[in-house]
Amino acid sequence: MRILTVTRWAALLTAATVAVGGGLWLRSVPPKPVASTLPAPTMALRAVPWEGGPAAYKGSAAAVGAGWTRPGFFPVGLWFASARTGREVALDRAAGINTYVELADGSRPELLRKSGMTALTSRPLPGAGAETVGWLIADKADVWAGPGNGRWTGARGFTTKPVCVPVLVTCGYTVMRTLAERLPKGERLRYASFGKGVAYWEEEALAAKFVNGYSDVVAADVSWYGDPNVCAEATRWLQLPAAQCRLAANYGATVERMRTLDAADGRRQPVYAIISLSGLTSEQVGGAAMSALIHGARGIVYDAHGTDPACKVDNVLRRACGKAVRHGVAELDRRIARLAPVLNTQSYAYDFAPELDTMLKRHDGAYYLFAMLGRGQAPGPRVLTVPSDLSAAGHIEEIFEDRSIPVDREGHFTETFDAEHSYHVYRIAP
Repeated sequence: MRILTVTRWAALLTAATVAVGGGLWLRSVPPKPVASTLPAPTMALRAVPWEGGPAAYKGSAAAVGAGWTRPGFFPVGLWFASARTGREVALDRAAGINTYVELADGSRPELLRKSGMTALTSRPLPGAGAETVGWLIADKADVWAGPGNGRWTGARGFTTKPVCVPVLVTCGYTVMRTLAERLPKGERLRYASFGKGVAYWEEEALAAKFVNGYSDVVAADVSWYGDPNVCAEATRWLQLPAAQCRLAANYGATVERMRTLDAADGRRQPVYAIISLSGLTSEQVGGAAMSALIHGARGIVYDAHGTDPACKVDNVLRRACGKAVRHGVAELDRRIARLAPVLNTQSYAYDFAPELDTMLKRHDGAYYLFAMLGRGQAPGPRVLTVPSDLSAAGHIEEIFEDRSIPVDREGHFTETFDAEHSYHVYRIAP
């Protein structure tokens, strides 16, 4: 038992060592070159490896039937909410939600079917049908059970009961394996979400064992804006300066970490971002989501449980104290829906500006550039460089601000980022 304890702490110390040395989470890992589908004049743009967008769901008959393979569908989920009345579902749908990730007891699946909503649940609910596109294997087993193959008692979550036996042994892999085997057989998706264990406590090899082998879709939940403990932990585990903790850019870094872990087995799956809304401003929610999307998130899941003393409610999107963030979420989701056909295409690597996090996509004959400040960058103006073969028109369009921006002969244009969470999305017509 003592040896196992030492082993576990050695693994944790290894994670810290990796972080100190510039671990994967803290740096941008250049993707391996893959065959480009761009025409010859733009072959300098390198295609970023991906899992195929909506095509990633084509192996699930339930997902196909629910429209998840449509180019215009982008998953926007709500974590552990109730769907007991038509009013609740209507409120969520009006905010741009299209999927429930786990449902509270008493929820009525038929209400989801009537409204065109979908769900991922941990078990078949009474009356479940076509709306249930997949199963939730487990939430944060990496945190409450740890990386290991020990014996699992059946206890779940953060409880006073022993989760693994002997007490000092970890059993997270056993939890994942056991719960995955218990799920109904068939062609529904399998979804798993993780926490700080996979995000930064565990070294890459241990974290990758959680991410690979059990699921079709994965997500990670680290509340960089709202968690009171995350900054101290990030300083310890990642050597992340406190001033660079509560930033939108860290939500993208978490997605990047997940995508790196997911690639370890050679089989890619969609990675979702989880954003806890409690205590956040609308602008912070938008920045967190956009950073996640820029770094390859294929879905957004909101945790709307209110933990802030000023709005301690079951769902901030349905309560008066959450009116401001609801308005921001609804606007953000309208933008995501508008961009869904673009987001569902492959990305291309190009360094538009070294101080920025950017993403380039191509859709319907035009290119779309997403940009926001990188971690630790001060707000203000930045000069971006558009590839010469994309700047022939002499201007680009900022699609959400409805303005045209001139581009000089060298492909340069200047943009201002007012805050760390500011973002811009441009349409470039060659």
